[in-house]
Amino acid sequence: MNDEATGPGRRRTTEQRAAVTLADVARVAGVSEITVSRILRNTGPISERTRARVMAAVEQVGYVPNRIAGTLASATSNLMGVIIPSLSNIVFPEVLQGIHAALATSGFQPVVGVTDYNLDVEERLVRALLAWKPSAMIIAGFDHTETTRRILQQSRTRIAELMDIDAVPIDIAVGLSHRSAGYDTGRYLIGRGYRRFGYVGHDWNADRRARRRWDGLCAALGDAGLALVDQALFDGPSSTQAGRAMCDTLLRRTPSLDVVVFSNDDMAVGGVFHCYGRGLVPKRDVALFGFNGLDIGQALPVPLSTVRSKRYQIGKIAVETILQHPERQSGPIIIDTGYEILEGGTA
Repeated sequence: MNDEATGPGRRRTTEQRAAVTLADVARVAGVSEITVSRILRNTGPISERTRARVMAAVEQVGYVPNRIAGTLASATSNLMGVIIPSLSNIVFPEVLQGIHAALATSGFQPVVGVTDYNLDVEERLVRALLAWKPSAMIIAGFDHTETTRRILQQSRTRIAELMDIDAVPIDIAVGLSHRSAGYDTGRYLIGRGYRRFGYVGHDWNADRRARRRWDGLCAALGDAGLALVDQALFDGPSSTQAGRAMCDTLLRRTPSLDVVVFSNDDMAVGGVFHCYGRGLVPKRDVALFGFNGLDIGQALPVPLSTVRSKRYQIGKIAVETILQHPERQSGPIIIDTGYEILEGGTA
């Protein structure tokens, strides 16, 4: 997953894999298919040793049972699985709006699961949804457990990974290069004359896309002979309150900063509120810059300077691509939706 794909347009690589069957599990476990079936259906007397061996084989080969086998004539249902990390972050409801718009007249129904940025929860949701043989799975980002990735790769289902194009996808990727967005943020602010950079962010382990933007920002500063002067990271998900608290921490510790870059607009809006509370004027006293282009940032008395991502289009384009090409192609497809810098009034 280290191969990068940051340019516009589409690319195709790797080959389609065959779906894993009950026979594959039985072969790896060294038991009969009937034994595997009984264990997965939890019927009949089975020794714990055999059960453990079969479940280890299920894990190893990435087998997902077909819950609709024998009940529907078609190989797939009219469902599309959608797994997102959050409903409290406005970014993902906007993605869902795009998905809904594209599905409105298609005859397909979305089934939505929320992970709360927990990859183990994501794995359970992937197993549960794939068991119903959806026509496609839509999932946020490239970060999965090894088991989740194996299951998705071996499924015949179309898989769309959204929001990111900084690595080679399993099947379809629709989104933007977050590293490029971070780099362009740095170049833009350097061009505006800022030199003493601070950063306010949230948990990178949960939000790897924010980390890629930080990487890009640091690369831009390094190319200009600069570096981050100071940063404050919140140990948890992003929020307006966390952004306000971390901005307070950062500026108390390093008041000489002339610009603060935030991991996203939620955090940056909190930074604006902190400045208002302290009698600081954004841009005049310290510049503030976000990411996402959320409506709340643009509705402030002084619109937030930020990068706007195209969340609605990302969801819509992903579904349209699946509907246009219901079968997996010879290799992954990458669609770059791009982004734009909003000048705003805070930087």
